[in-house]
Amino acid sequence: MGLDTKPLATLHEKASYEVADFEVPTGREEEWRFTPLRRLKGLHNGTADASGKIISEVEAPAGVTVETVGRDDERIGRAFVPSDRVSAQAWSSFTEATVVTVPKELEAVEPVVIRRNGEDASGAAYGHTTVIVEPFAKATVVLTGRGSAVYAENVEFVVGDSASLSVISLQDWADDAVHVARQHARLGRDARFTSHNISLGGDLVRVSPSVEYAERGGDAELYGVYFVDGGQHLEHRLLVDHAVPTCRSRVDYRGALQDQDAHAVWIGDVIIRAEAEGTDTYELNRNLVLTDGTRVDSVPNLEILTGEVAGAGHASASGRLDDEHLFYLQARGIPFDQARRMVVRGFLGQLVDRIEVDEVREKVAAAIEAELDRAPAREAEPVR
Repeated sequence: MGLDTKPLATLHEKASYEVADFEVPTGREEEWRFTPLRRLKGLHNGTADASGKIISEVEAPAGVTVETVGRDDERIGRAFVPSDRVSAQAWSSFTEATVVTVPKELEAVEPVVIRRNGEDASGAAYGHTTVIVEPFAKATVVLTGRGSAVYAENVEFVVGDSASLSVISLQDWADDAVHVARQHARLGRDARFTSHNISLGGDLVRVSPSVEYAERGGDAELYGVYFVDGGQHLEHRLLVDHAVPTCRSRVDYRGALQDQDAHAVWIGDVIIRAEAEGTDTYELNRNLVLTDGTRVDSVPNLEILTGEVAGAGHASASGRLDDEHLFYLQARGIPFDQARRMVVRGFLGQLVDRIEVDEVREKVAAAIEAELDRAPAREAEPVR
């Protein structure tokens, strides 16, 4: 299936279901320049051995429908078009998709939990998930990834008029895993969408959340937490496309890095089209560098095509622990290592505390504590 569309904007230039419509990336392209292509294990150029397997388990509360369907199901692709070669490869390569439907006016008390488990990283696997929240319904979806895998997937969220969906995506893969995911949400009139992306494990993880507003009054909040260890590459590339009037978006991603060759990438693209008058948007990325030898690339982009906006802004900051904060705590008898732990915990905890599912929130908090246990006794020298 092909799609002939004009470019969305200079920040988002191509969309197609056909793999051949995307050139094999070389690393010089804007959308690939921060990604170490050699570590994608062939996901980007078609050389991946498609013998991998992901075991998917789904738990859903009463009233929510979960189906495994073929590629010809008309509900698949309603809100989604691939925007890069890996996403298009995942679209053309999956054989079965998971479709989750929350019926009209249902308020699901318990979350829908979708667990993806990998057994080895010797072959690539591809997947597709569609979540449909019908008008006036409310639900929470938890996506988890564990084990060893080379996995490319597309996930689409269709949020109906006046519906509400909260998504928690936890990337907790094994050290050898490669995970590339496109997550796209399409919001109806007065719909509300909240996303939490937490990236902790894996050798290379690249998650690309995007939001599309189909009607007025849509509200999206995108949060992210990541802790990058030595040798890891954790990348998040966001696109919020304001194409209709009076919609709102907020983005807040925060990360911490430690040990040699830990690499975090955050790209935040926001488009406010000419017809999107009354848009209210703000995006923020902050990173704490805990040791020498790490690298942070943080690029906020804001493209405004109308002068009639309610608010628009962005910010990015990356740096060491604040010496004044540490001194304040140490002056009150708190040892340096404990003071550092308190500052990092508070920095990330502001977003961790927003996670609505107790089990996931506690697991993420415990994982951050475990990372801090691994930290060296002293942090890098302050930047002069």
